[in-house]
Amino acid sequence: MKNYHLLATLLFGLQATSLSSQAVALEPSTGSKWTEPKTGMEFVWAPSGCFQMGGNGESFEQPVHKVCVKGFWVGRFEVTQKQYQQIMGENPSKFQGGNNPVDFMSWYDASNFVQKMSSTTSTKVRLLSEAEWEYACRAGGTHDMYCGNNTVDKLGWFSGNSGKTTHPVGQLSGNAWGLHDMSGNVFEWTEDCQNNSYKGAPADGSAWNSGNCVMHVGRGGAWNNNPDVLSASHRKFDDAGGPDSTNGFRVVRVVD
Repeated sequence: MKNYHLLATLLFGLQATSLSSQAVALEPSTGSKWTEPKTGMEFVWAPSGCFQMGGNGESFEQPVHKVCVKGFWVGRFEVTQKQYQQIMGENPSKFQGGNNPVDFMSWYDASNFVQKMSSTTSTKVRLLSEAEWEYACRAGGTHDMYCGNNTVDKLGWFSGNSGKTTHPVGQLSGNAWGLHDMSGNVFEWTEDCQNNSYKGAPADGSAWNSGNCVMHVGRGGAWNNNPDVLSASHRKFDDAGGPDSTNGFRVVRVVD
């Protein structure tokens, strides 16, 4: 009888693994693109997978921990001023330019945008979770220091090359999945509330919606930062209600 139960357990495990593999196999191919027709917003497929999240630098980047993420459609670029104006009817950015990322964004501004785009187009969108952001930046673990394989000046606009302004999206190299400006240009708001370490963080890629939710997390660094702030693991905690010329965002396409 014990052998029977052992065999049944093994068969169940193999079946579950097989079904999981089939689900991944049914996903779009990594880096596939899809364009939202009204705004022209491009999305790239980030496949399901697991990675090591965090870094060994600041305490708020620790502990390094394993996170497994379900595949998702992520914006190829930061939301541009042209796209923001199409949806919201205004452009509050300090650094004006239709193809520049929208800036001077509070977390509430970004949240209002995803709600309105979801209700006024045929495409539902949301902000990335912090885990999804880092997973996409690292291309599932392909990249270590920054969001791409090149040196930082080839990947992102920062204090050393920006001329103290933002730049049109997509001018510098993308990462292995074809995502641009995840390092530099503007910080990107995520859905997550502030937590000062990863102790107790979700391991499934979902947003951490508890903690200090007066503050939210921004990722990727901006036009005025040093290279270390552009790293894949760096976290910025900022007042959710405070717009800033260093803050923008990108979005995820929600597929039911």
